[in-house]
Amino acid sequence: MGLTAEKLRSGLDAIAAREPAMARALAIAGYPEPRIRATGYATLLRTIVGQQVSVAAAASVWTRLEALLGEGIHPETLLAAEFDALRGCGLSRQKQGYARSLCELVIAGSLDLENLPADDEEAIAQLVRIKGIGRWSAEIYLLFAEGRADIWPAGDLAVQAGLHKLLGLEARPNEALARELAEPWRPHRGAAAIFTWHCYNNPAL
Repeated sequence: MGLTAEKLRSGLDAIAAREPAMARALAIAGYPEPRIRATGYATLLRTIVGQQVSVAAAASVWTRLEALLGEGIHPETLLAAEFDALRGCGLSRQKQGYARSLCELVIAGSLDLENLPADDEEAIAQLVRIKGIGRWSAEIYLLFAEGRADIWPAGDLAVQAGLHKLLGLEARPNEALARELAEPWRPHRGAAAIFTWHCYNNPAL
């Protein structure tokens, strides 16, 4: 399960107690809503389907895939599907390659999504073996689906822009600086990440 409202609140309160800028932003913007996704294969497949397209377009592709392959789109069914049939659903050649990589790892048992390593970096290393799943996608999965409390997607542009706004920085920090700035927030950086997204477009900040 992802980070619940209670966990977000306690994590942000802990950061705000030692970070005045966070306390100020929290007073203005309030607590963010939880962002929770299901664990497992389907969430990662949805991630692949949704890459570089709008939310509406991704939902349309998913609906067509389920109509073709059945609800949940089992990995064996997807692997058996014809290339042209998948392309007709809106799945490009590249994304078909990514989806097949995920299915093959799951079917072979070499990627057990219900028992990823407890160590965050080891879990990320497992996930990025899937073609098309980079570090950012792996971090988002671990944060939203597994609710890992200290995941910090420092390469995310909205996280960087949120830090720029929250901390009153002169410029948007790069990934390295974003990691450095959040070090004092361990072990609650997951809540901080969700809060940066919450604050990103807030005009009051």
